[in-house]
Amino acid sequence: MKIEVWSDFVCPFCYIGKRRLEEALAQFPNRDQVEVEFKSFELDPNAQLYSGKSIHEALASKYNVSVEEAKQMNGSVGQQAETVGLHFNFEDMKPTNTFDAHRLAKYAETVGKEKEITEKLLHSYFVESKLISDQETLTEIAVSLGLDRNEVVQVLEDKTKFSNDVRIDEAFAQQIGVRGVPFFVINQKYSISGAQPTSTFLGALQQVWKEENPAPKLQDLSGDGAVDAACTDDSCAIPEK
Repeated sequence: MKIEVWSDFVCPFCYIGKRRLEEALAQFPNRDQVEVEFKSFELDPNAQLYSGKSIHEALASKYNVSVEEAKQMNGSVGQQAETVGLHFNFEDMKPTNTFDAHRLAKYAETVGKEKEITEKLLHSYFVESKLISDQETLTEIAVSLGLDRNEVVQVLEDKTKFSNDVRIDEAFAQQIGVRGVPFFVINQKYSISGAQPTSTFLGALQQVWKEENPAPKLQDLSGDGAVDAACTDDSCAIPEK
């Protein structure tokens, strides 16, 4: 089973949804046969690198609400994050552009570190309040996971590197009608939109597994009476001659 996940590193529900999927997988007996692949999605491709505004101010401006209302909205999201063990630091969060972070994640995928860097970027932004558009910050994040510093610097300095990979993900998301993230596609046939409850993810995993791996149906070719010549836990029956 393959699950493709479209998400952005500054999307709080993407981090929450990731945790809920992980919780569901932990309860899923066939989890070792499930592959999770992360896809790029920018909530705001035109976002500034960092304006100096707090996340509350940025949200208030985006949705035309007061800063106090934005704080309440963020507080509600933070409460949901707490239910899956995440402690978001909204007070120091630095809203920014994520294109370079997505390019870096695509590079990390080529060296087998896609899952690790996805988790690290989300944690860096939401918990550690790091500026994930800053080249040095991104470099240190990558190096902490064992990626080669020189290669990382080359990727980040050359804006063309892995940019096409990001755009391909985003274009495909548009083709299949993704309007918001997180968005989960299972076996390119089933979809889940949003950070659904863990039970929803688990139910989907079980349903898809059952539909994709049906129990074999056997055609019975036993002759008349042959069924009696069999043993059960209780007894062995001898067919009449």
